[in-house]
Amino acid sequence: MRKDTGENINASEMYSSSLLCSKTFNNYIETHAFKKFCCRVCGLSCASESGLIVHIRTHTGEKPFSCKVCGSAFSRSSSIKPHMLTHTGEKLHTCETCGLSCSSKLALKVHMRTHTGEKPYACKVCGSTFSQCTTLKRHQQTHTGEKPYSCEVCGSAFSRKSSVKIHMRTHTGEKPYSCEVCGTSFSENQHLTAHRRTHTKESAYSCMLCGSSFYTSSHLKIHQRKHTGEKPYSCKVCQSSFYTNSELKSHITTHSGKRPYACDICGATFSQRANFKVHQRTHTGEKPYSCEICGLSFSTKSTVKTHMRIHTGEKPYSCEACGAKFTRNSSLKTHRLTHTDESPLVMEV
Repeated sequence: MRKDTGENINASEMYSSSLLCSKTFNNYIETHAFKKFCCRVCGLSCASESGLIVHIRTHTGEKPFSCKVCGSAFSRSSSIKPHMLTHTGEKLHTCETCGLSCSSKLALKVHMRTHTGEKPYACKVCGSTFSQCTTLKRHQQTHTGEKPYSCEVCGSAFSRKSSVKIHMRTHTGEKPYSCEVCGTSFSENQHLTAHRRTHTKESAYSCMLCGSSFYTSSHLKIHQRKHTGEKPYSCKVCQSSFYTNSELKSHITTHSGKRPYACDICGATFSQRANFKVHQRTHTGEKPYSCEICGLSFSTKSTVKTHMRIHTGEKPYSCEACGAKFTRNSSLKTHRLTHTDESPLVMEV
């Protein structure tokens, strides 16, 4: 057999040689031809020139293929077709466990991990495991703190370019995803997907501890932290911990003092857009949340939840001194005052 001297070898010449067998030719393909298309950034070898071109876009961030409906951009043309299904609502692949429909076979495969608990991607720094490679990559940036993309309007920084695009909708008010049933619009497709389940009454994710059902796996994950006590988001200023990143962001504003959202009617300012929207309803009288039993309407979702306890009889707040139970935490705090002369109870702040 011809010794590899490092010089270029013609594949057809080798193939025609009487000394070559199919095994030798396959070895040549693996050790020579594949390495011809090698990424100069990370060293990855690709099987073809087109494969290398697509791979390089992971470094450059180039996404030359865009959706004509919402403008979402992709690095490869093959990604356009499954994406378009998010607009048409067509679902080709169905989960045999919960009945959830997915627009692609890959999406179904990833979804199945919510049932099996499989998390094949592990962080080399802290050992955390994830069901998706993209989720692992986002997590790794929590260790590096890298946020190379920033908003031109408010300066907020993000780890992903796509996050900047979604964030910009908070400034423009753009909501490109609409519900076919009620017409409600959303800034993100995942929010629309979760909203659709409010019409079908489908709760695809259930808590194994208490049986509570949720429309999304992320809401289930947050709920489970209430059982485990896990609070993975910590404030660097005062070390307070929170169940969600949004709670942490809301808390941080108490240190910065920034209140960028101002009411045009009364001048009241708010640190969070969500609180600002709720405040506006005090002027408009809007009450978008209603009780399914008696029909009473409310301005916030949390108020409906508290109201429902009148029908269910649930009283989750109990007094440590006498065992009296209440539907609201505020009622419990007021009740505790009746014990202040009898027992040295410390009131909650």
